Amino acid sequence: MANSTLKHFVNDTSMDGPWPEGFETAVFAMGCFWGAERLYWQLDGVHNTAVGYSGGTSESPNYQDVCSGRTGHAEVVRVVFDPRVVSYQQLLKVFWESHNPTQGMRQGNDVGTQYRSAIYTSGAAQLELAQESRSMYQRELELAGLRPITTEIVAAMEFYIAEEYHQQYLAKNPDGYCGIGGTGVSCPIASHA
Repeated sequence: MANSTLKHFVNDTSMDGPWPEGFETAVFAMGCFWGAERLYWQLDGVHNTAVGYSGGTSESPNYQDVCSGRTGHAEVVRVVFDPRVVSYQQLLKVFWESHNPTQGMRQGNDVGTQYRSAIYTSGAAQLELAQESRSMYQRELELAGLRPITTEIVAAMEFYIAEEYHQQYLAKNPDGYCGIGGTGVSCPIASHA
């Protein structure tokens, strides 16, 4: 579904690259992808965001396929970032604090496999940092009396960009639905790059 003419509605960058040298990508699933994407495009150092599908078994799924629950894909946001400006750890902090990672296959009223919590890592360094952050945040959640984290952390799989109308949805529809909501528990990751 890549379309070299598709531009990011907020920052006017190409939705399918190429990315500037030295930039990295991260992929997060935290429920409905509209609100998750907005969280990330607002951060300094984020070059591009795109919503899509990842973590499943079917090739080139569409929204209806994913919503059926038969593909195994999660709604995800791909974040292209400059690690000299915003660190992967800072992206992880936003991830943990902006949704409830203890709910299994749901976020609030959104129920289904596509709404699960997941981190799809690019390389060993991201994998290690994501696992460390999960352990860190689990301790904080336990102190707050909350359930165990259900977030899956695995190597990145194929990212399938979602339909154009989903991209930057909350910029195009400011009063649109956003199911993003955290636990209220802070994640003790340092806030510097």
